[in-house]
Amino acid sequence: MTLTAGGPAITNEELAVWRMLQRAQVRITRHLEADLLARHDLALASYDVLTQLAEAPGRRLRMNDLADRVLLSRSGLTRLIDRLQRDGLVNREACESDARGLFAVLTDAGAARQAEATPTYLAGVRAQVLNVFTGEELTQARHMLTKLLTSSQDPRA
Repeated sequence: MTLTAGGPAITNEELAVWRMLQRAQVRITRHLEADLLARHDLALASYDVLTQLAEAPGRRLRMNDLADRVLLSRSGLTRLIDRLQRDGLVNREACESDARGLFAVLTDAGAARQAEATPTYLAGVRAQVLNVFTGEELTQARHMLTKLLTSSQDPRA
């Protein structure tokens, strides 16, 4: 059986691959989130923000750049930064060169929380993904995912 939506047909097998990719991503994300919440009271999106800031020069990023890196909408990131700021993990700073621009800046407490949670995150990535595949399979997966990422059109472009 094939399905069409005005374009090339999609077979049941092709649709099954797409659905498995979605399910795998959701399952892995749920496991990582559950571990981070249970051990560090830190949601996965919060961990991602703290990590992006920890890896950035000066532990700071413009809000727009941070939103792109963590795959959140601007408003979604604003709400998350509000919570992280209330918890003392990040601060906002005005951009001197752009009056409308804001930076998210990792605090010392945020850096400590991110460092504390990193072993849990990495163990989860190893258990949920890396230990499932052989080295050759990981190389193949990297090539396939690179192909997906470089061939996809960014809807914001």
